[in-house]
Amino acid sequence: MKPGCLLFLLGWLVPLVAAQEPGALELELVTKMPEGVKPLAVRHAGDGRGRLFILDQAGRISIHDGDRLLARPFLDIRRRVASGGEKGLLGLAFSPHYGRDGRFYVNYTLRRGRRLFTRISRFRVSAEDPNLARAGSEEPILEVEQPWGNHNGGDLHFGPDGYLYIGLGDGGAAGDPRDNARNLRSLLGKMLRIDVEGRPAPGDEICGRRAAYGIPPDNPFRGHADSCDEIWARGLRNPWRWSFDRLTGDLFVADVGQDAWEEVNFQPGSSRGGEHYGWSCKEGNHPYEQDRCDDGPMVSPVLEYGHEQGHCSITGGYRYRGPVEALRGLYVYADFCSGEVWFARRTEEGWRASPWRRTGLNVSSFGEDEAGNLYLVHLGGEVYRFAH
Repeated sequence: MKPGCLLFLLGWLVPLVAAQEPGALELELVTKMPEGVKPLAVRHAGDGRGRLFILDQAGRISIHDGDRLLARPFLDIRRRVASGGEKGLLGLAFSPHYGRDGRFYVNYTLRRGRRLFTRISRFRVSAEDPNLARAGSEEPILEVEQPWGNHNGGDLHFGPDGYLYIGLGDGGAAGDPRDNARNLRSLLGKMLRIDVEGRPAPGDEICGRRAAYGIPPDNPFRGHADSCDEIWARGLRNPWRWSFDRLTGDLFVADVGQDAWEEVNFQPGSSRGGEHYGWSCKEGNHPYEQDRCDDGPMVSPVLEYGHEQGHCSITGGYRYRGPVEALRGLYVYADFCSGEVWFARRTEEGWRASPWRRTGLNVSSFGEDEAGNLYLVHLGGEVYRFAH
């Protein structure tokens, strides 16, 4: 997201205004968070219990059990989290075997003195209470120093292959001043892919601190000179929210732009990785820093939009695979500042997007439940579900 965007627009809420919409689709309020809570994501555990886990930027995870929001947080690590602006508790991913191993992973920012870090940590659920995590079970997996306070990325998901994917921004400031997104010796501005059940092998070029993980044997830069083995793809500015298609394994990466263009990148489920998505040679499909265009072919975004009409920062969503027939197969995404929501469909000519509603909501994230229902998260404190 843009620097200061989260704080500047917090609380801007106007009535929903209908534009083009498939059928009688509506946003149905699921829950309103307690005063002062800034929700950033909704996730499910995949354990058959039907619960939603809602991230609070300050460092808490709450549970909605299908009927109500539970009063006691699932996890509270506010004392460990550096929060504010684009920092905080930013991502959550449950182990593919959560019903058996009770493990989950979070992405948050922390400070040591004046230095800022992104940390990926593993936690475990209580053996006595499925609605309570063990805050003392934290196992740091990976740390990456952040030179500035913005462009931290934040999302993480397990892919269909069982590996953990982590999106990191370019380190912040503006224009990627350190040229991190192209640099294969930096984890910033990248999509990472790691084996959380493994450990580094002799000869692996590991760039993350702590490095309590292994490198998948088919990572595209493993064994290459002058590259970090964790890297799956590069050339990203700030992949704030991204997702896998639960049916095909395709990867949709929404990348926040600089001053003019927001974009969605597409990686087919058959990809072997190694894509270069263009930043900072390009912003969307448009030239940005032409002296940074000399490191091989780049993959163009499949969707983009400009900053006219109040748009400023893309929030990536999901390709819908849930029960609402009118939405099936559509990729849903939004702009944080304008609250505009789009539905995109793949055609023979490529991806085509149509505006649905200018909601007036600060859309910080989308999320799925176990049945494939799609949720929209408003930073001002509400969670909505797309419904008939």
